[in-house]
Amino acid sequence: MRPLVRFFITHSIPFPFFSDLVRGVYVEVADNEFPVTGKRQTDSRITLLTGVHRKDVKRLRAQRHRVLRPSRAASLGSQLIARWTTLPEYLDAQGQPLPLPRLAQSGTPSFESLVRSLNTDIRPRVVLDEWLRLGIAHLDEQDSVWLNVQAFIPPPGSEEMAYYFGRNLHDHVAAAVHNMLGKPEPFLERSVNYNNLSPAAVKELTELAQQRGMQVLQELNARALQLQRLDSGQPGASHRINFGLYLFTEDEAVDAAAEPEDDR
Repeated sequence: MRPLVRFFITHSIPFPFFSDLVRGVYVEVADNEFPVTGKRQTDSRITLLTGVHRKDVKRLRAQRHRVLRPSRAASLGSQLIARWTTLPEYLDAQGQPLPLPRLAQSGTPSFESLVRSLNTDIRPRVVLDEWLRLGIAHLDEQDSVWLNVQAFIPPPGSEEMAYYFGRNLHDHVAAAVHNMLGKPEPFLERSVNYNNLSPAAVKELTELAQQRGMQVLQELNARALQLQRLDSGQPGASHRINFGLYLFTEDEAVDAAAEPEDDR
């Protein structure tokens, strides 16, 4: 919880707000996931399960919860990147994204046709201007658009980053809790941990993790896009998958020095 609390304090989110938010989640989970077979779920039973006052339980159960979804811009950007880095017509012989002519040309892929293949409401020039601003793409002297995949990271504090922040935290914790509860078909949730390393060693391992990690993500992205196109519109095609990577480093000597001394 410490990193989350640090985030909340940085963004002026006080404890009473967070407390009320968690109170609502307790009620929602107890209501939806802990029923008694053949019996109606009651406010009193939810109070027993959660410790939340019955008056608050009644109020919270009457509220409608908003489903958090990615913004339109985040969804479109992710789909464009997925196609540009996966489909053969957008790749060179080495599997790298080709530069695309900005405007549509007969019979050849272009940035304009790429955007139009996914969305006809947002003009390709609007998407391009935003990508140029963020450094996701650049134009050369031949008016071709070059993709910088490494730069496709939502701006700090943006709606897109907030969405992915919440979704990825949820999915990682959900996988770990699923495994901790001993449920069947455990999720992949593994990590490599080492200490007593020098800054140079951490730098080398970080670069290796980033390089190999991106390779795995790109390979999975390519296959997932193929399967999605095959499954689209088919019965039962309502599942989602989220495969992610994370890397964290810290100086444990700094943490140890920050610990309070024993008063004994």
